[in-house]
Amino acid sequence: MDILPQLIVNSIIAGSLYALVALGFNFIYGATRFFNLAHGVIAVAGGYTVYFFTKTLDWPAWLAIILGLIIAGLMGYLSELFIYQPLRNRKSSHMVLLVASLGILTALQAIIAIFFTSQFQTLGATDTINRTFDLFGGVITQIQIVMLLSAFLVAIGLALILRFTFFGKSIKAISDDEEVSRMIGINTNRVTRIVFFIGSAIAGLAGILSGYDTGLEPTMGMGLLLKGVIASIIGGIGNVWGSVFGAMLLGFVENFGIWKISGEWKDAIAFGLLIIFLLVRPRGIFGLKRS
Repeated sequence: MDILPQLIVNSIIAGSLYALVALGFNFIYGATRFFNLAHGVIAVAGGYTVYFFTKTLDWPAWLAIILGLIIAGLMGYLSELFIYQPLRNRKSSHMVLLVASLGILTALQAIIAIFFTSQFQTLGATDTINRTFDLFGGVITQIQIVMLLSAFLVAIGLALILRFTFFGKSIKAISDDEEVSRMIGINTNRVTRIVFFIGSAIAGLAGILSGYDTGLEPTMGMGLLLKGVIASIIGGIGNVWGSVFGAMLLGFVENFGIWKISGEWKDAIAFGLLIIFLLVRPRGIFGLKRS
């Protein structure tokens, strides 16, 4: 079998997963302007929620997935309500918020390891999910197709929200100037909490799909976060379609970069690409230059 078509398919699959993580991260960053390091572990929590309800309680997968999305969203919502918002009210710096998010990441990761052990777990894909299809000479599974479609549907949904709804315009206003937004009547705290819920639910979706595709482990959150952040920076922080483009570019560069060398170089290639963009175009491909 020719390896080139499979490399292309693998790149698209990886890009789809990175895009979901980047979309949720970018959505939150667009309103808060700080790097939420807990975003990755919330994605993992969504996957483990589905694992608990399907494997331990034997609930239907569709119900477990819905609960996984809700619980992941609530984790982000509660983090904003009880930790980030009080810190912002005290005029804490972005560095303080960053450290707080690192604390949440560490705590949640430890809790997941305590309840589910540090062993690699799978969500146990059914025969239907495991069905494979031929895509231009490459093999793709049904769950990977769902991952690809989910990335683009989420991107379209976020783009429509930001462009055509009052909620989306409120997010842009808060991003530009939170104090002025509050003065003109926007409930900035409420908007930000909803943003955290939506962005974290998107992260949960990424974790769930990753669990069905390759499996779960408590420490995988940081890896997902870093790939999502790299994709966001490449595409342009705060830009919805930039997240998708950056994620796809990262997926292709990673997979083609290890074509002739060991797969252990994948992360090094990703960070090499990040360094190039930080040096040459730090605002990303579609990022806007801020005054």
